[in-house]
Amino acid sequence: MKSLTLAALLFLGLGAPASAQTVPADAVQADIIPGWVRADGKRVAALRLTLAPGWKTYWRAPGDTGIPPQFDWTGSRNLAAVGLTWPAPSVFREGGLRTIGYKDVLVLPLTLVPHNPSQPIELTAALDIGVCRDICIPAQLSVASLLSGSSTTPTPAIAAALAARPYTAREAGVRQADCALRPNATGLEIEARLNLPHAGGREVVVIEPGQPDLWMSETDTKRRGSELVAVGDLSAHNGGAVALDRSEITITVLGQNHAVEIVGCAPG
Repeated sequence: MKSLTLAALLFLGLGAPASAQTVPADAVQADIIPGWVRADGKRVAALRLTLAPGWKTYWRAPGDTGIPPQFDWTGSRNLAAVGLTWPAPSVFREGGLRTIGYKDVLVLPLTLVPHNPSQPIELTAALDIGVCRDICIPAQLSVASLLSGSSTTPTPAIAAALAARPYTAREAGVRQADCALRPNATGLEIEARLNLPHAGGREVVVIEPGQPDLWMSETDTKRRGSELVAVGDLSAHNGGAVALDRSEITITVLGQNHAVEIVGCAPG
């Protein structure tokens, strides 16, 4: 097995002086766990981000002050498609701000579809992510690995990350998921009403519109018995009208005991 990991190139935000750009060389390291081959010919692998003590990285919806991760797989060979399975993230509250992500180690499972299942996959990833300690910093990383072999035995670290995914609506006992839309000064206000058992502790609801041209605010969330109500604002990046497809909305409930992911919502 051949694996190549390039060091992260870290830089601060706009206007930061060059002297302020110094961060620990090991703030974040990336490598690929080769995983195993499924009966359908797809390979289950994982991208592993190892963070230095005190550093964090972000979930796909990081919060208003976070940096959403981006992945570019175009340098790969014998790769038709990549699917990501995000483990349930943690909610961090510091300095009155809320971000969502991971500390210590993130193992991000990948389902890789090869063009030719009989040949190895040359996986190359260019990553634009955010890491955070006292300040939040964009980080660019490159990682590559030749994925060969035909083992069908699951890798424990990847299996554990897959098991840490949010529950589906059915698994969590969601009985209702409605979304009401109301015009406001910037676009639309969205109110999600969810009927589901308590996820534990202080629940946070994240609404992802599923459309790259839309921005979604953090939500104000209240629990009323079996009903969880979350309200936030939607607007278009270009300032124009907002057209929302409810079937593309993803609602994630993050609780102390578990997380729940709900795809789509009915008119409320």
